[in-house]
Amino acid sequence: MAPNSFGDLLRITTFGESHGPALGVVIDGCPSGIPLREDDLLPDLRRRRPGQSAMASTRNEEDRPIILSGVFEGKTTGMPIAVIVENNDRRPQDYDLLRKAFRPGHADATYAAKYGHRDHRGGGRSSGRETVVRVIAGTIACKILPSNTKILGYTIKIGPHEAAVFRPETIEENPVRCADPSAAKLMEEYVIGLKEHFNSAGGMIEIRVTGTPPNLGDPVFGKLKARLADALMGIGAVTGFSYGSGFDAAAMTGVDYISDRKHFGGILGGISTGEDLILHISVKPPSSLGEVAKRGRHDACIVPRVIPVAEAMVAIVLADCYLLQRAYDNFSDHPSP
Repeated sequence: MAPNSFGDLLRITTFGESHGPALGVVIDGCPSGIPLREDDLLPDLRRRRPGQSAMASTRNEEDRPIILSGVFEGKTTGMPIAVIVENNDRRPQDYDLLRKAFRPGHADATYAAKYGHRDHRGGGRSSGRETVVRVIAGTIACKILPSNTKILGYTIKIGPHEAAVFRPETIEENPVRCADPSAAKLMEEYVIGLKEHFNSAGGMIEIRVTGTPPNLGDPVFGKLKARLADALMGIGAVTGFSYGSGFDAAAMTGVDYISDRKHFGGILGGISTGEDLILHISVKPPSSLGEVAKRGRHDACIVPRVIPVAEAMVAIVLADCYLLQRAYDNFSDHPSP
C-alpha cells in the first residue's frame, strides 16, 4: 500500500496498528550531520499523548521512542532513520464486540469492504494512534528547516466558543491549547459537559509559520498550498483546509482581497513568499459515542491532540520543499554545459 508513504526528497513511511506491538516510522532523505537523540522527540510526543486532561482518552501510553537506525554518535548518518514506539497499554478485548459490528462514523465498514479483512482492535491502521509516529517525523523535519522557521498551532474554536484574543504564551497553559485564556475555559467546560453525556465536540485549529523560507512549492501540480492540503487532510480527524483568507475570500471583492497581504496567507502562485504562512483546519467531533464510548477509552474532543500532529505534517511538507528548492538552487548555480 504505497499511500503509507508521504513526501518526495524527504519521504516518510509509517507502519503499525493501534493495538499491535508497536508503531513506527522510516524517514528517508534526511541529510547527515543533524544532531538527533531520542530525548529530542519527547516534548512533542508528550503534547500528543493520551491522558493529558479530563477531555482525553485515558489510555496510558508512555510513548517512549526507540531509534533503530540512521543515527550514530548523536547525529544523523544520511541513511534511513527508523523509530518505533511500543504499545504498552493495549486492551484489544475492549473491541471484541466490534469484530463483526461497524461503528458509525468510523473506517470499519470501508476497510472491510475494500480489503475483505481488517484489524478491528481500536480501528487498527485507521486509529488516531498512528499519528504518534508522524509527530516523530515532524520533529526531525523541523531540524532540517532553518533555525528561524517556527511552526505554531493553536485552537481557535471548539463548538460555539471562539478565541477573541491571541496570547501565544498561554497556549500550553490550558488543556485545549487556545491562545485566549477566557475562551479556553469555556471550551473546556463545554467539552467536559458533552463527555458526561458520552457526546463529543469538534473545532478549528490555526497553524502559523514564521520565518518561512521563500520559493517553496512549484507551479501547477506542486503548489505549496496543495502539498499542505494533502498533508493536513491526510490526518484522520481533519475535515477541511484553508489558508490565508480561506473561504472568506468568496465574499470579498478583488479590491478587498488585494488590500491586505494577510489574505494571501504567505503563498502566491502556489509558492511561498517568505511571509508568515497562515493555515486553518477543521476537526470533526470524535465518533465514539454512547455505548461505544462507555466501553472504551476515547477522547471527547481530539482538537488539542491534533495540534502537534498538524504541526508535524506542516514541518514535513516544508522540509521536503526546502530540500527540493535547495537542490534546484544548486543545479541553477552549476548548469550543465
